[in-house]
Amino acid sequence: MKAETLKMAVKEKYSLIANQSLLNQETSCCGSGSCCGELEINMIGDEYEGVEGHVAAADLGLGCGLPTQYAGINAGDSVLDLGSGAGNDCFIARSIVGENGSVTGLDFTEAMIAKAQENNKKLGFSNVYFVQGDIEDMPLPDNSFDVVVSNCVLNLVPDKAKAFAEMWRVMKPGGHFCVSDVVTIGSLPEAVQKDMELYAGCVSGAVSRVDYLKTISDAGFSNTTIHKMKRIEVPLHLLNGMDSDDPEKGIFSITVSAYK
Repeated sequence: MKAETLKMAVKEKYSLIANQSLLNQETSCCGSGSCCGELEINMIGDEYEGVEGHVAAADLGLGCGLPTQYAGINAGDSVLDLGSGAGNDCFIARSIVGENGSVTGLDFTEAMIAKAQENNKKLGFSNVYFVQGDIEDMPLPDNSFDVVVSNCVLNLVPDKAKAFAEMWRVMKPGGHFCVSDVVTIGSLPEAVQKDMELYAGCVSGAVSRVDYLKTISDAGFSNTTIHKMKRIEVPLHLLNGMDSDDPEKGIFSITVSAYK
């Protein structure tokens, strides 16, 4: 599938989710009638309830982890959230950086930016910003952020090497990232890789854990640490024909960090 076709499919799906949220309708990335059609896939990450800065209206249930938990964010930091959605991880980061720091959310979907800005207006934060743009070509200056976070988004980016190269570019020297994402052990069957609904639902765009970690190191990052890895339960037929002899083969959420 062409990269632009994939991007447009993602934008359409997440615009629908954002607009449902604006209308106060129930949203979910991978539940019946949503991103993954009739498939029931539990992509939801760790429980946000009780996390300081969590904003229920900004939590659309689209994550596969809790990257801010391991991100090592400090007061006064400049933080970038890639694929910021309705702003939940941005608001959590804001609770840590305080008045002297700043948080920028970048999202590909205009409707998500609108939802995040609406939430931010209600909260009244003057140091939280939302920018519309492509993770493969960020409209952001070089060497600007202490910490980059992302939650279940990079698997939606067709060119992950470009994404990590851009992360390197916008990160300050000595900065680091912490992302939660979806990876595989083994290669997904070809039919799954070509399924547009599953791509928008954070499945088909997932690469192997080995390739994912190699992409990070190839971008120049070091001191890579896997903080958490958890199997994602999917219908067994999605794994039939999976190219791997590993008994642990499957689809997993992973939370990983590395340094510039």
